[in-house]
Amino acid sequence: MTSTLESPTISPREGAVREVGVAIIGSGFAGLCMAIALKRRGETDFVLLERAQDVGGTWRDNTYPGAACDVQSNLYSFSFAPNPDWGRSYSEQPEIQAYLQRVATDFDVRRHCVFGAEVTGARWDDVARRWLVSTAAGDFRARVLVSAAGALADPTYPDIPGLDTFAGTVMHSARWDASHDLAGEKVAVIGTGASAIQVVPAIQPVVDSITVYQRTPAWVVPRTDHPVKPLMRRLYRRVPGFQKAVRGGLYLFREFLVIGLAKRRRFLKPVGKLAKAHLERQVRDPKLRAALTPDYTIGCKRILISNDYFPAVSAPNAELVTAGIAEVRPHSVVSRDGVERPTDTIVLATGFHVTDLPIAERIRGRDGRSLAEVWADGMVSNRSATVAGFPNLFLLVGPNVGVGHTSMVYMIESQVNYVDDALRTMDAEALEVLETTREAQEAYRALIAEKSKGTVWLGGGCASWYLDEHGHNTTLWPDFTFRFRKLTKKLDRENYVGVPASAPVSTPEVAA
Repeated sequence: MTSTLESPTISPREGAVREVGVAIIGSGFAGLCMAIALKRRGETDFVLLERAQDVGGTWRDNTYPGAACDVQSNLYSFSFAPNPDWGRSYSEQPEIQAYLQRVATDFDVRRHCVFGAEVTGARWDDVARRWLVSTAAGDFRARVLVSAAGALADPTYPDIPGLDTFAGTVMHSARWDASHDLAGEKVAVIGTGASAIQVVPAIQPVVDSITVYQRTPAWVVPRTDHPVKPLMRRLYRRVPGFQKAVRGGLYLFREFLVIGLAKRRRFLKPVGKLAKAHLERQVRDPKLRAALTPDYTIGCKRILISNDYFPAVSAPNAELVTAGIAEVRPHSVVSRDGVERPTDTIVLATGFHVTDLPIAERIRGRDGRSLAEVWADGMVSNRSATVAGFPNLFLLVGPNVGVGHTSMVYMIESQVNYVDDALRTMDAEALEVLETTREAQEAYRALIAEKSKGTVWLGGGCASWYLDEHGHNTTLWPDFTFRFRKLTKKLDRENYVGVPASAPVSTPEVAA
């Protein structure tokens, strides 16, 4: 086995344009899954363009204290690469990152990685029938471009008056500065989402004071986390089918949540009662408990899991502020009720660009417009993977792939299967260009809209990153995930225009 340090990586010659069959943007779960699919069927003419210096994506970048997954380890991993040695039922960031590093090595993917290769632009050349991809590590010309940049890749920074004048330390949870010592400091945490409820308990015991600025309270349920016993690990190693069965059981259990989230809201009542009991048990102060109680239907925003968040915000050195932030001064944060709180460090737990993917601004299709421009009225695609006007482009973790109840890895594997079948079709039919029709993507948009009707995300009484600025669901798959897998089992060839390599250069007709 090749070690991480010894694995060769690709370094294009300075000034040269490298020809490749497939260029994959990103090396997180999605990028690695795509690369491994190619590798497993003998394809070697591809590269992974990674802006950082290692694989891992979200799990490489999010190193804040307490970072962990909210899906069980046996489900939040590749089906083709089970790990019998998970240390906990819910893995923490270092273990997930180590898993991804190991998978990249085991499947010999590292030799295809180009590190330090942030994609600065990608443009379709209709004459050459190739994608021209510019990166910080050189230029590439690819037959096929796969964007696996992910939705949790680029952090969002709040527009708060005076934030740029703050004299202390400001850091986003996704860009954590481990060299900064928080011991004895007065810390402000802005946000109460999935990152915040992990950061707050991790740093509360060591700081002088911690102030949590909450805009909307979250529904929180207990975290059933525990160490995996050595006996269970041995069983997983010796009887792989047993671990597969456990994975299947976890999948089915989580899939039941869809009934309440997307079909019959009354089925969410037991989950809501569990969350309320959890809050009442852990927070005795009636005033604080009221401030932490959501006024919207559970599931409308992401359901969070934690055993230590409520105790942390209830601690003597903690304060929950719900008045909102008026401004930031050089050494303090002022809330809208006029209270000024001295602050040494501000932690921004303010999420990511999800409905406005930054990579979309850098990819330009046949008519010169960027994906972002095409998506100005909301993200649209066919099967969450292709967009009319962008030939030979495939999206992983793009529109309507997100899930709020189960493992994203399941959805990624479904998408990769679809893209791989598209590539096989191109090879089998000797196609140089494959492009979805506008008619197909509009039909898919209508399908998503129809499936979204009556779901808790549209009618649960909250605002969330699940919806875009127009109030449309362009992020979540609003149905059972096994139905998404069925929909993406094979390429819907009838919805694509294909151009053979022998055909003269011309713009193919794509149905309006």
